[in-house]
Amino acid sequence: MEYMVIILRTILIYFVVYAVLRLMGKREIGKLTVFDLVISIMIAEIAVIVIEDTKRPLAEELLPIAVLMILQIGIAWMIMKSRKMRLLFDGKPSILIENGKLNRDEMKKQRYNFDDLLVQLREKDMVRLADVEFAILETSGKLSVIKKEQGQYLAKTDFQFPPNYRFEDLPVPLIMDGEVQEENLQKLNRSWFWLKNELKKHQVADTKSVFLCTIDHKGRLYVDTGGQRLR
Repeated sequence: MEYMVIILRTILIYFVVYAVLRLMGKREIGKLTVFDLVISIMIAEIAVIVIEDTKRPLAEELLPIAVLMILQIGIAWMIMKSRKMRLLFDGKPSILIENGKLNRDEMKKQRYNFDDLLVQLREKDMVRLADVEFAILETSGKLSVIKKEQGQYLAKTDFQFPPNYRFEDLPVPLIMDGEVQEENLQKLNRSWFWLKNELKKHQVADTKSVFLCTIDHKGRLYVDTGGQRLR
C-alpha cells in the first residue's frame, strides 16, 4: 500500500511541477539566472520531500511550491516593468573582450579562465581572438560574441560613446514601451532633441509609438514600433 502511495504521489508531483513551470513561463527554461536557479532548486527539493513524506497532508506540503510560484511570477512581473529590478535580481553582464582586447581584471573577478573562454569561443565558431570585437558573459552564464565587421557599414554614424562607458550595458535602451529612458540619454550625453532627430531618420514622429529603441556598440539605432522593425 505504501509503495502505491509513493507512486501516486510521484505522478501527481510530476504534473504539479510541470504545471508550475508552465505557469512561471518559458523564461525559466530559456534563461536560467541565479534567481531562477534558486527557485528551481527549491521546488525540486520540496517535490522530493512531498514524495517521500507520506505522513503529512498533501495540501500542506504543496503550499511551499505554490508560494514559490507566486513569488517567481510576481518578481518576474516587476523585473519586466522595471530595469532597476532587473539589474537587482539578474545582475549585469560582464565584458571579457572589449574592442578586441582581453579584459583580464573582469575575467579574474568572474573567476573565468582562458580555457573557459576559448572553449566557448570555439562553440561560437570563433577560432581567432583577433576576429572578436566583444565577448560578453551574460547573467545566465552564456557567452555572447560580437564579431568584427568587415567592409563598410550599411548605416554609418558619427556617434561616439562617452569615455569609460561600460559596454556590458549595450545595447542601450533609449525608449521602452513608449517611455524615453532619460537616465540612459544622460549617460550618453545626448538630449531629447538628438533622439527625436534620429527617430525622424527612421520615419518615426512620436516617441510614444515606439515599443523599443536601442543603440548598439557602433552607435546604430534599432527601432521597433510594434508593427514593423526599422534599423
